[in-house]
Amino acid sequence: MARAPKPPADGARHSPEGETDSLPFVTLVPNMVTTLGLCAGLTAIRFVMSGQFHLAVWLILFSTVIDGLDGLLARRLQATSDFGAQLDSLSDFLNFGVAPGFVVYQMALAQSEQAGGWIFILVYIVCCCMRLARFNAALNRATTASEAGKPAHFIGVPAPAGALMALLPVFVSFETGLELADFPIPVELYIVLVGSLMVSRLPTFSPKSVRVPRERIVWVMIALALVAGTMLAEFWKSLILIILLYAASLLHSFVKVLLGRRR
Repeated sequence: MARAPKPPADGARHSPEGETDSLPFVTLVPNMVTTLGLCAGLTAIRFVMSGQFHLAVWLILFSTVIDGLDGLLARRLQATSDFGAQLDSLSDFLNFGVAPGFVVYQMALAQSEQAGGWIFILVYIVCCCMRLARFNAALNRATTASEAGKPAHFIGVPAPAGALMALLPVFVSFETGLELADFPIPVELYIVLVGSLMVSRLPTFSPKSVRVPRERIVWVMIALALVAGTMLAEFWKSLILIILLYAASLLHSFVKVLLGRRR
């Protein structure tokens, strides 16, 4: 007597032709979170167009948090998929390329007498797109561990970090009241530098490479409380300091690469 076939281990139901006609709801959660981040980025652009720059920046920061959350959920729920990876990449392009570019352009370059300000924003956005395309290609080939999801370090500045670096002049403006429109050339050069770092081959810091000894976990928690309290009290100053520390790590990495080549 033949035994009835066992249900699939992943909980999905299959049609007689072998195609999946339903999925567990939990497998959709990472893609739903990614879509939420995409909506935040699109809404940020809408607020930029209406001149509400603070709201736009807050939404970009929210999408940065979402970007780290959706990947973590996908791995924890074992819901990774090619569709999810492509959706995440397209969302990153809008949230960390297009949206920050619009913010910087409208705050610093739109009112400038120089008509070429938009060109520098285009360079930054295209660099972000190229970085994500290179990441996807490496992910599909699975030839380099650093860009295939198991990094000891990243290659080039990741898109979320690049977006935060690109917004550094905006954070300075929010904190000091400085009018970025008075300094178009420094902003143009800076935004191109950030784009160049995103497509560079420079080894950059990856949180996944950090390991904490058990006896020091309590100190990490105390440091986290200190950072959280500081950010709640002086949010924009804290972001500026974090970005400057990250920039210092990039400089340290560049010096190491340069010395290594000389040797």
